[in-house]
Amino acid sequence: MKNNVRCRVIGRREELSADIVDAIDNLEEKTKNNTGLQFTIAINYGGRDEITRALKRIAEQVSLGELKPEDITEQVISEHLDTAEIPDPDLLIRSSGEQRLSNYLPWQLAYTEFYFTETLWPDFNRDEIIKAFEKYNKRERRFGGVKADED
Repeated sequence: MKNNVRCRVIGRREELSADIVDAIDNLEEKTKNNTGLQFTIAINYGGRDEITRALKRIAEQVSLGELKPEDITEQVISEHLDTAEIPDPDLLIRSSGEQRLSNYLPWQLAYTEFYFTETLWPDFNRDEIIKAFEKYNKRERRFGGVKADED
């Protein structure tokens, strides 16, 4: 609260113990109006599972006549994900030399820039984050567009 951080937790809560779910709900409620850093914690989370659960909620709305199939857009799908109201990441830092998503935010990472490093997470310090940001700042973000030829 002192740092104005908003906390959100994504993943399957229904499989967690009641005291943990209560603590998560309390944390999210207490920080919901904070406007500073957005801190998202993934617990019991899998990207494919998240998309599956979102599509099931959408299918339920269609079956109840609340939504027409032709009205299903990328925006509608995004609104049904655990990360609704959270901006898609601009940068994903993958440590320890791994070069895969590992089922983490597959929908949200569509236009995210990736930074791979051999540095292990416990050793990822201020100097390493500066390297990642410097590399990121040199990139031309096109969000799926093609780079225009220069004359």
